[in-house]
Amino acid sequence: MPFVGEIAALTTALLWSGTSIVFTEASIRVGSLTVNLTRIVLASIYLFLTIIFAGLSIDLSITQIINLVISGIIGLVFGDGFLFKAFQHIGARLSMLIMSLAPPIATILALFFLDEILSVWGILGIIITIAGVAMVVLNREEKPTSNYSISRIGIFYGLLGALGQGAGLIFAKLAFNEGPINGFTATFVRVFSSALIIIPFAMLGKNFKNPIKLYMKDRKALQFTLIGSVIGPYLGITFSLIAVANTYVGIASTLMATVPILMLPMVKYYYRENLSWISIFGAMFAVGGVAILFLK
Repeated sequence: MPFVGEIAALTTALLWSGTSIVFTEASIRVGSLTVNLTRIVLASIYLFLTIIFAGLSIDLSITQIINLVISGIIGLVFGDGFLFKAFQHIGARLSMLIMSLAPPIATILALFFLDEILSVWGILGIIITIAGVAMVVLNREEKPTSNYSISRIGIFYGLLGALGQGAGLIFAKLAFNEGPINGFTATFVRVFSSALIIIPFAMLGKNFKNPIKLYMKDRKALQFTLIGSVIGPYLGITFSLIAVANTYVGIASTLMATVPILMLPMVKYYYRENLSWISIFGAMFAVGGVAILFLK
């Protein structure tokens, strides 16, 4: 099937767009730490049950397992961890703008470590898509009560987050290049290994609260978290690995970075937000870049 990687990458972006809304709603109710821990645990359970009941292959070499574990630690623990720190210092808008650097970072790393050389059209498509995403992100303002401002430490955290996201994909690609791997199996290794690191540190933190008690008090938050865990770390990460396995890392990461674009109709419908002409133009610009990547 042609464009398997590209289609999987866009599917990933679509799933992550929905995840952003449901996890935001859940975090407002029970806190982001609780939601983050719960999604990791639930995703690990979903993936384990899928592998067992579907009889999926778990035949992985030692080097494949190592690369997937490193990918999970760098992408999910290191990358996401610093992204959340950037959110705290400079807000979501500027953080997502800096995260737009993840695709070019991934492209450069893929050139050196995977010998992946993009065509001129591929590079042009990446630039146009990122420019469209940047227009949309820059046009989205923080809440009026926001105290966010540009800070060096916030930008530094954002850059580390982008580096983690890009580097994580490189190690995942190395695992797939060695031999065929089922997407759900690869996702389980990434998610479970990251959970082994995230959960103990979170439980030792002073802000940790018993998730069971919190969800017992707010069933709506549990509902949002359950839905988000399925479409995010369960399906979303799986499709992202399928994308990386079937196309260039730079192209896959660029298409997956279109989340702000795909979220526009969602926020219009769910939050009743009015869309500016700049957002609409940025979306059209990004779509043009995506089209070039498909026609490269």
